[in-house]
Amino acid sequence: MGGTRLRIVVASLLLSVGMGAGTAVAAPPPPPNPSDGQLRASKADADAKATKVGALTSQVAQAQAQLDQLQADVEAKMEDANRALVDLRAAQDAAAQAKADADAAKVAADSAGQDIADARKALDEFAAGSYKQGSVIGSMSAYIGSKSPDDLLQRAQLLDAVASSQLDALDAMEVARTEKANKDSAARKALDVANQKQAAALAARDAAAAATAAAQQAQDSQASATQQLESQKNAAETQLTAAQATTAGLQGQRQAYLDWLAAKQAEDAAQDQPPPASGGPALPPASGAVQAVIARAMSQLGVPYAWGGGDIHGPTQGIHDGGVADSHGDYDKVGFDCSGLMVYAFAAAGKYLPHYSGYQATAGRRVPLSQKAPGDMLFWSSGGHIHHVALYIGNERMVEAPYSGSHVRVAPVRYGGIVGYATRVL
Repeated sequence: MGGTRLRIVVASLLLSVGMGAGTAVAAPPPPPNPSDGQLRASKADADAKATKVGALTSQVAQAQAQLDQLQADVEAKMEDANRALVDLRAAQDAAAQAKADADAAKVAADSAGQDIADARKALDEFAAGSYKQGSVIGSMSAYIGSKSPDDLLQRAQLLDAVASSQLDALDAMEVARTEKANKDSAARKALDVANQKQAAALAARDAAAAATAAAQQAQDSQASATQQLESQKNAAETQLTAAQATTAGLQGQRQAYLDWLAAKQAEDAAQDQPPPASGGPALPPASGAVQAVIARAMSQLGVPYAWGGGDIHGPTQGIHDGGVADSHGDYDKVGFDCSGLMVYAFAAAGKYLPHYSGYQATAGRRVPLSQKAPGDMLFWSSGGHIHHVALYIGNERMVEAPYSGSHVRVAPVRYGGIVGYATRVL
């Protein structure tokens, strides 16, 4: 609006000079001239809102850091839960194997005991039969069928050997039964230990699940708080933008008035001078380099953001970052990141910048942020580390490639986290 008025004023001035004093055209009525108090009040309001935005930005950063820490805690708890599940499965498998071993040992011990009982019964029957026949060696039938004394002796020895063999076998079976009973006892102890480990693993699993749930709840709560802070910050930024627009509007009115006053004074002075030989003075040309840089950046509006993308020739394919950019598929897009857009824009003026915002901040003369002009680069930092750059185009607006998942756009200047200077290359 102020620029339009100025062009009207200057055109009026040139027309009056070209036609001579005798046919001068009167200057238009003066535009509104806000008071110094109004300017100071609007500036103070904008500064207060900028301070609020800065404080909220800091709170959001702290909340986000806490959220990141809680996310890491959730991930750790989830890993603990995974470990508890693995341990539980191992304990359950061990308990099942121990139970199978104990059952097998008990069956073997019971079987051995039955074999011994059968053998003892047979031996008892042998002894009872021998007693009834009047012999401690064996049945009398063994003697009746003998044909000679030698045959009788051999049969007696055979009966004695049978008795001894049965006794030896019985002893061996007792030993086997004892061993199997010992194995059964050991298997039962192993089963008890396995059951204890299984119970401990179950408790560990439940504790890990509870810890994971608590960590997730804490993360959800922090995420909600962070979102609320982010909403407050966005609202404050909207208020700041409005306050800055008000300030800029008042300053524009003041400047328009000063332009009108200068034009009026020039018109008055021109009426007292003889007319020039031909025409009036020419307007100073605007910086063609600045216009070229801004026009080149603006020509890319809507081009996708791609991390690592952009060179002096235009948008290029993004690259892997191993994190956020990869999650948005930047490596598979053709576009610009913030510093890549600056590389492309300033190439229009023959200025070749490094593809890194930190180096771009030192690529020209630093001027106070309050003195920023179209064509200057603006920077944002966190913890003293520059992480974003945009091109100022005037009227509190800038063109930028903001972040993964977005596009090149024009946006109001954000003062939260902004560096206190602008870099002037042209």
